[in-house]
Amino acid sequence: LLATEYAGQQAVGVVGQIVPWNFPLLMLAWKLAPALACGNTVVFKPAESTSLTALLFAELAQRVGLPAGVLNIVTGDGAVGQAIVGHAGVDKLAFTGSTEVGRAIREATAGSGKRLSLELGGKSPYIVFADADLDGAVEGLVDGIFFNQGQVCCAGSRLLVQESVQAELLAKLRTRMAKIRVGDPLDKNTDMGAIVDATQLARISGLVNGARRQGLTVWQPEARLPAAGCFYPPTLISDADPSAEVAQTEIFGPVLVAMSFRTPAEAVALANNTVYGLASSVWSESISLALEVAPQIQAGVVWVNSVNRFDASCGFGGYRQSGFGREGGREGLREYLKPLATAQRRGAGQASAAPQGASAGAEQPAGSANNRAAINRTAKLYIGGAQQRPDGGYTRAVVLGGREVGQVPEGNRKDIRNAVEAARKATGWAASSAHGRAQVLFYLAENLAARAQDFADLLALDCPPEQATAEVEASIERLFHHAAWADKYDGAVHQAPLHGIVTALNEPIGVIGQICPDEAPLLAMVAMLAPAVAMGNRVVLLPSRRHPLLATEFYQLLDTSDLPGGVVNIVTGALSALVPTLAAHHDVDAIWRHDGDAAGCAEVEKLSAGNLKRCWVTREPGGRDWFDAAQGAGREFLEQATQVKNIWIPYGV
Repeated sequence: LLATEYAGQQAVGVVGQIVPWNFPLLMLAWKLAPALACGNTVVFKPAESTSLTALLFAELAQRVGLPAGVLNIVTGDGAVGQAIVGHAGVDKLAFTGSTEVGRAIREATAGSGKRLSLELGGKSPYIVFADADLDGAVEGLVDGIFFNQGQVCCAGSRLLVQESVQAELLAKLRTRMAKIRVGDPLDKNTDMGAIVDATQLARISGLVNGARRQGLTVWQPEARLPAAGCFYPPTLISDADPSAEVAQTEIFGPVLVAMSFRTPAEAVALANNTVYGLASSVWSESISLALEVAPQIQAGVVWVNSVNRFDASCGFGGYRQSGFGREGGREGLREYLKPLATAQRRGAGQASAAPQGASAGAEQPAGSANNRAAINRTAKLYIGGAQQRPDGGYTRAVVLGGREVGQVPEGNRKDIRNAVEAARKATGWAASSAHGRAQVLFYLAENLAARAQDFADLLALDCPPEQATAEVEASIERLFHHAAWADKYDGAVHQAPLHGIVTALNEPIGVIGQICPDEAPLLAMVAMLAPAVAMGNRVVLLPSRRHPLLATEFYQLLDTSDLPGGVVNIVTGALSALVPTLAAHHDVDAIWRHDGDAAGCAEVEKLSAGNLKRCWVTREPGGRDWFDAAQGAGREFLEQATQVKNIWIPYGV
């Protein structure tokens, strides 16, 4: 189906895949199936403690006639994984494991051009409302946290229970925990087997003992554990503050931390009070309540009245520091595909920006609108829907066509922080209707059309007039294009093998930092801004260094287009001063940079590792051809502006 369903796409190439020890065969299947189906070749590294499964699978691959070199399995410790990560011949890396290692991989691959998908840790909330079937919720909870001894990245390790039923639920849970059998996993009567090794056992014990020392209530059933082996009893910790170590740290063991809430809003706030965002579970007999809460939870998967549901037709993966990329579903296949190679990044009709001090535009007629020297405007920053003076008070001259045409602020780190804060507060934009966002973008396009000549005059200070006019017209078309997509880029409904449905929602990323190129400065800015805003994101934008006046003119259009304050924030200044703060900021969720600056792209990728924000960069010389529909307005822009949340909704059970 690739040729028809993914036209214009091709295999990435050589894929390096590294998986953990907790589900050795399942992880292998999740990783290998889409990679091979898309035509890639694979170097696969299993965990050093669970390598036999992968080697047995290699025998099966030989038996069925998989061509030599298509699948390569290399066993060993972390040094082998590092060698795969650092190898120049690897085109993509897919890693499942801890957030700490994922962060190290992001730093190590910065600037390498390797594509990257990370499925990392979690501290998943398990929310139980007062109207839930408490017996069913307890059974689901036992499966959610004690399955596989709690050594599950999406384990429901944080129990959030409505205050009015907290005592009843915890009593039922203790009764159920007392019946869990811990012992030999090869015995069919065993419910919980051993922890993977002594090191992990010591870590679990240390965190639980630390909770005891802090005065938290730790309850464990009076179960007899086997004398030999790394066994640990099911454990319940209550009376924990949301900021407690055991409530924030991924324990990766059979340890449940319980907290209470009063209202749905408080439940959502507690659920999102973590750096992770992998999975969650919501229990309520009111489907309207469950479906009101589910989209508000910052997690890639939400199970309603169920837990640990998986299917190859449905994506699985996280938000925030639980990583990026997906396993399964169409979005999982996209991880192993890339656009067909383009002969040249920039089209023949797109001229390079004139060098500083060039005379482009200087030969305009004396009566042209380009001769603006009579009014030398000093622009401001645009933060929170208002023009703002820069924190440092400094400005710089903008010289085009051999003369000064205006002044723009030199923003600094504090200006970036203010812009991010304004963007973070503008949460109502994501909650607004897609139709409403479309209307704002249509209005913005109309306003740009009304002032088309003004923008063409500005562009013509640095390029031929006909090229300036073409760029303005293309920019108007981009706004109309993404306005049309705002309420049409739908999710999907999957018919997974359960009594129910799975809804895949396209949700905004959050706050996106955008670094605009000098080439096609107006068109590139609009092409990056429009899809992000159309999908409900908020933007902190660093405009073209050479042509910043286009951005400061553009924010006047934002003021008259009903765009709420804080949705778009514009900071001018030296990229060397602004980019590091923007790329490292923990309240920025993604970074886009498409200026062909390989060193600059490497910088943002490396700095993004702090909170594992998504990066979308073009490091090839010349950047993108912004006039080309595929490179400047393709579906890839919408995919990069969204993340998929799968909500599992059972019915008839």
